[in-house]
Amino acid sequence: MISKTFNRYIWLLNTLLQHGRLTFEEINNRWQNSCLGDGKPLALRTFHVHRNAIAELFGVEVACDASTYEYYVSSPETLRNDRTRQWLLNSFTLSNMIEAGHNMKDRIIFEDIPKGAEYIQTVVEAMQQNKELMIDYQSFNGRRATFNIQPYAMKVYHQRWYIVGYLKEQEEIRNIALDRTLNMEITTETFRCPSNFDAKEYYSNTVGIFVNDKLKPQKVIVRAYGIHVEYMRSLPLHHTQEEIECKHQQYSDFQYHLYLTPELTSQLLAMGEKIKVLEPVELREEIKNRLLNTLNRYHDE
Repeated sequence: MISKTFNRYIWLLNTLLQHGRLTFEEINNRWQNSCLGDGKPLALRTFHVHRNAIAELFGVEVACDASTYEYYVSSPETLRNDRTRQWLLNSFTLSNMIEAGHNMKDRIIFEDIPKGAEYIQTVVEAMQQNKELMIDYQSFNGRRATFNIQPYAMKVYHQRWYIVGYLKEQEEIRNIALDRTLNMEITTETFRCPSNFDAKEYYSNTVGIFVNDKLKPQKVIVRAYGIHVEYMRSLPLHHTQEEIECKHQQYSDFQYHLYLTPELTSQLLAMGEKIKVLEPVELREEIKNRLLNTLNRYHDE
């Protein structure tokens, strides 16, 4: 259970992010009417303690405009651009509201998350100590193996946690999924994370978790039709997404700079008739052939 004090930090930060600028009186009124406040006022001294805690935990300042006596988050973009802090804030916000309103727990539905989260603390400790991990791993095909990996970073994708690092058995940087891990131990072997390794850069031209250093990023153009254009605008397939042509109420063309990976193909196939791949030719043909194979399965019946 998250402490009540921490819940207050989350509530205050979200309130100011949502409403922009509020005086202490306005904040206090909202606090007393919230499910966390229970009708009790928020002491001014406690409020200032919460301001300091928010700065320390989330790296943003709750500043005060001396001319209006209004409080506001001075640089909300700092929080929004920090994926780790934003993810933590979102997670704690949900936990906060479920805990405060116990009758809400059956009315907020989450996606199932595979096992593996119990290893996160061990991985983080190994990264902090620059110690190798020995992992007992079982793939989906049932094969079991022991790996020794130097953990460089972690990534969550489609509700699964992955370690990315130097896999000694294969002598290259690879990913290991935590949900397929049977056991994990921190070894006494130390390593030094390469100074030129940047996790965001490593994944910068891929959709999903798969990275093949032997591939080169290519220009990918996808045409989206009808209302699906708005879906792609609001939730881009990749951060390199650029809308290069728009035919109102007909279609829009989106351009990317990506590795051609199995995960990219799967994501595009999942959009079905809503999109068409224009470039490159090999990706277009791959999507076309996969769709034809799907139709053939139905024709066989």
